[in-house]
Amino acid sequence: MQKNIFSFFTTCALLAIMVSCSSPKKATKSNDKSFEEIETFLQSLIDTGGIPGITIALTVGQDIVYTSAFGVTSTETKVELEPKHIFHIASVSKTFTATAVMQLYEKGKIDINKPLTTYLPYFKLKDERYKDITIKQMLNHTSGMPDVDDYEWAKAISDDGAAERYARSLSDSELISKPGSEFHYSNIAFDIMADLIAKVSGMSFEKYVKDNILTPLEMKESSFYYPEIKKSLRTSPHIGKPPKVLPVYPYNRMHAPSSTLNTNVLEMSHWAIANMYNGKYKNTQILLPETHLMMMTPTFITNKDHNISMGLSWFMYLYKGMTNYEHGGSDDGYRSLLTLIPEKKIGIVLLCNLEHIRMYDTRNKIRDILLAKYEKTTSQ
Repeated sequence: MQKNIFSFFTTCALLAIMVSCSSPKKATKSNDKSFEEIETFLQSLIDTGGIPGITIALTVGQDIVYTSAFGVTSTETKVELEPKHIFHIASVSKTFTATAVMQLYEKGKIDINKPLTTYLPYFKLKDERYKDITIKQMLNHTSGMPDVDDYEWAKAISDDGAAERYARSLSDSELISKPGSEFHYSNIAFDIMADLIAKVSGMSFEKYVKDNILTPLEMKESSFYYPEIKKSLRTSPHIGKPPKVLPVYPYNRMHAPSSTLNTNVLEMSHWAIANMYNGKYKNTQILLPETHLMMMTPTFITNKDHNISMGLSWFMYLYKGMTNYEHGGSDDGYRSLLTLIPEKKIGIVLLCNLEHIRMYDTRNKIRDILLAKYEKTTSQ
């Protein structure tokens, strides 16, 4: 069952994790000592025993300044991990799904302030208030819908009818709260959007995202449809201590929008840069700047104590006086995290094939190294 991305709401102790013996394979564009410090830190997580593999990419401005991989794709095959290898990125997938919805908003095919039933008239819940749920409330987790109980990964459902069947399967579900009144993280709300996107675009969710987001951003090896991922690029999910390969890969097409993008740190860097620059990567604009701003503008406070806000799929909060935008993911055997610091034009991508890793602590260490480097550079 998927674990959601709120471990950064609390303060965690630093990583104490486990095994592997591979040296890092890297594609580094700089010999800066700050990157050496990051590399030493990540390699120590492997050497001290317990992480099968972890990959990283760092962007500064419109450049990928550092990528590296540590460990193995699988503790069974012991294939050395490289930045090109593909990971299930779990809930970071939601940022792509939300972007697809907002593209359709730009085209006038979806009004995010209208009820979901405007576009899916057969959608219903046991609670009659479902008729008031808007697309915007689904995007910022205020729809009142509950979360998924069982992802049924073992079924590996992959047929074309999965999205509509899922949208029609929720008639016995009840709302947690009145739509628009409270924040409740809901994978269900995002999963319904596969059917929404398919109905208004005239193509499957997976094809829409590939044609309108992944391909334009040169994310050629990435896909929400796991069967088409090249076997030579796949990693294996791990769990436990010592880590063991899970027999089931986390894939079920019914839960594609919330969870099933498969990608690598190299291509996720394109995503980081596009979202750093108002929806633009190189000469390709996947969203109008004003639409992208809508996604990155706070719509609801999710945690008053830590002043964490929710945009449209993106979380945002202050760190050392700078707004950070991020989304993390956790599913059976995998963890992922994408953090953007627009004020410094820094992007951090981390992917790991172990479920039980303190990913936010890992990011915190790397973020502090990068911010210290930036301050030294600008003060000289």
